[in-house]
Amino acid sequence: MTTQSNTPAGWYPDPHGAPQTLRYWDGSQWTEHTNNQAQQAPAAQQAIPQQQFPQQQAPDARVQRQVQQQAGVVAGGPGGGTLFTEPVLVVNQKAKLIELTNEYKVMDQNGRELGSVTEVGQGALRKILRFVSSWDQFLTHKLEIRDAYGQPQLLLTRPAKIFKSRVIVSRPDGSPVGEIVQQNMIGKINFAMNVNGQQVGAIKAENWRAWNFAIVDHQDNEVARITKTWEGLAKTLFTSADNYVLQIHYQLPEPLLSLVVATALTVDTALKQDSRGWN
Repeated sequence: MTTQSNTPAGWYPDPHGAPQTLRYWDGSQWTEHTNNQAQQAPAAQQAIPQQQFPQQQAPDARVQRQVQQQAGVVAGGPGGGTLFTEPVLVVNQKAKLIELTNEYKVMDQNGRELGSVTEVGQGALRKILRFVSSWDQFLTHKLEIRDAYGQPQLLLTRPAKIFKSRVIVSRPDGSPVGEIVQQNMIGKINFAMNVNGQQVGAIKAENWRAWNFAIVDHQDNEVARITKTWEGLAKTLFTSADNYVLQIHYQLPEPLLSLVVATALTVDTALKQDSRGWN
């Protein structure tokens, strides 16, 4: 599996935190090759400014509790260290008393930051409209999924709508990945994942409140799961921020993988952001 990145291939500090260990980055993903002799790394690579690469982070106990205790996900081994190679993605919305722009942090199961999501294309008038009314929910929304280096990976576009939501998923270069389309408005909310007019999977709410979702392939086999976790009393009472855990059961092929990675953001944008008015 490859991902888009401007980081050159080479030996870098192990993203899994192993001491005095270098791991080889092939230009698109971390490989299984390691080097325990850090001093043997090429001098040119050692001279690359460290700030070009994400700083290694210690595990975050709060995120681990969110994953294991609230979402019920059993702790597993380390993944590939990217948005597209980790088996568990934790999506936490940044809490704001007044939310004018949607922003999210994406982490692995131990709280190490893998990327971020931010709303793009908003002008001053759109922000004012969002502040003074709920009409913003009916307008077009665009979210950009970025990796840990700040490089765009996917663009989510939810066109203007009245009732049912549709989210278009594309690559940074504009090439289409697929669409996630809301199927119903009453009862357990379902979404279809379509590619070139063919359904490749679905997102199925497990209850009418649409908090937890099962993600299935075209044969109705569960391939992933979204669990909404409690964001804390202060967040619940004073902000609209939501937290989600996306568990991917096994390595998925493209474009299904990219659509699944986009699901937690799609669900939040399509449903929670519409909670002030009609679904």
